[in-house]
Amino acid sequence: MRGSPATPGKALVVGGGISGLLSARELAAAGHEVTVLEAGTAWGGCVGSHTVAGLTLDSGAESFATRSDAVARLCAELGLGGKIVPPRPGGAWVQLPDGPRELPRTGVLGIPANPWDPEVRRTLGVLGSLRASVDRLLPASVGAGAGVTSVAALVRARMGSRVLERLVSPVVGGVHSADPGLLDVDMVAPGLRAGLRQHGSLAAAVSAQRRRAGTPGHPQQPGQPAKAGSAVAGLEGGMHTLVDALVADLLRRGVVLLPGTAATTVSRTPGGWRVDAGGAAFSAALLVMAVEGPAAVELLEHAVPAISGKKPASGPDVKLVTLVLDNPDLDGRPRGTGILVAPQTPGIDAKALTHATGKWDWLAAAAGTGRHVVRLSYGRVDGASVQASGPQSDDELFAAALRDASALLGVRIAGEDIRGWDVVRWRGALPFAAVGHRARAADIRRSCSAAGGLAVVGGWVAGNGLAAVVADTREQIAQLTAA
Repeated sequence: MRGSPATPGKALVVGGGISGLLSARELAAAGHEVTVLEAGTAWGGCVGSHTVAGLTLDSGAESFATRSDAVARLCAELGLGGKIVPPRPGGAWVQLPDGPRELPRTGVLGIPANPWDPEVRRTLGVLGSLRASVDRLLPASVGAGAGVTSVAALVRARMGSRVLERLVSPVVGGVHSADPGLLDVDMVAPGLRAGLRQHGSLAAAVSAQRRRAGTPGHPQQPGQPAKAGSAVAGLEGGMHTLVDALVADLLRRGVVLLPGTAATTVSRTPGGWRVDAGGAAFSAALLVMAVEGPAAVELLEHAVPAISGKKPASGPDVKLVTLVLDNPDLDGRPRGTGILVAPQTPGIDAKALTHATGKWDWLAAAAGTGRHVVRLSYGRVDGASVQASGPQSDDELFAAALRDASALLGVRIAGEDIRGWDVVRWRGALPFAAVGHRARAADIRRSCSAAGGLAVVGGWVAGNGLAAVVADTREQIAQLTAA
């Protein structure tokens, strides 16, 4: 093995996802000589791309939340500010056991800002909306205490089981691939309980979050509630263009990018850190671990004994099936930008469907008249923390996608309509923010920070979604370089 002494000014980043690439950029901007080690052959982690029927499409994340300007600012810095686009109007739907319904215009994780909105009332029924309205009469302390609370516990206490089953479960299942009873509300909806304490009700807290979530350059107009699913933005050309821009920026800054270089051991040295990877030894004063939680703890627990035995749970395995098809019956976008599926809905294996050409104007233009891109998502952790069964092989997933897309869109989609298809598997890449995870992740991070010259970043500590990851990564690297 080759090796070199740790030198002040040298920094290592393990992991080439968004958090790793952004860490490298922040370190390089602070004057450090940076090397990034990535086990795979592609950069960007869950922000990837693939080509189907001649179209270059996002294979992972295809939008970002606009509850903060973290991603928009990064895009602007990389010259992509003018490429930020809102989704088309039309909103998203939810598939319930008794049929499809439009999702409420204003909601967070499916929690409605107004239980009496027509779309909410149609979904909940009068009794359901009446029970949800009790939220405004309850003391703010209900569900806002310091104890760890799951999404399900908070919603059930404030608004009742009808809201949980018919609105929240489909949204949480579609976004986080898990039962809301398993998820820490402070991890998947940061600031929501603080808003509850501030505004006095869960509905008011949701309303306040939605007001702050206007798409950059397209603020929500007073008196014009945004459609469900519109508190996001994307990039013309796809979110994967953010990765391309980041990589190009790093190369201009002289950052060394080493794909196919999997880290195997991490150890403390007198001058900093040593990482053995790809048959070589890399040493630096500063180390950033930008891999999934289980891998980060496995690599670091020998060098940081305080985190030994604290490995977090792996995330669910998610399968994305993309269909490119010709079918004029989809021109009218029968389910808006897409549809989420309630877990108890019989006969449907998918947890969500995105009508991508119905969501993004740039993609509809690229696809051409009459051609559509539909993406279905499979894989969910149920209330017993068990990965739900379902189609597994590519052929099984394709057959399920044809069947589920037909049922969810209300349009028959046959094999002869398909011009191309692909299956992308994300194994454990989606952070699993189980109840108590936030506190455990914070404890791991404190122990790593105390070791000196070390930072851990990524969705498993920051929270799910690009907005959370970008803001948290910048904060952590600023603290690391300041120290």
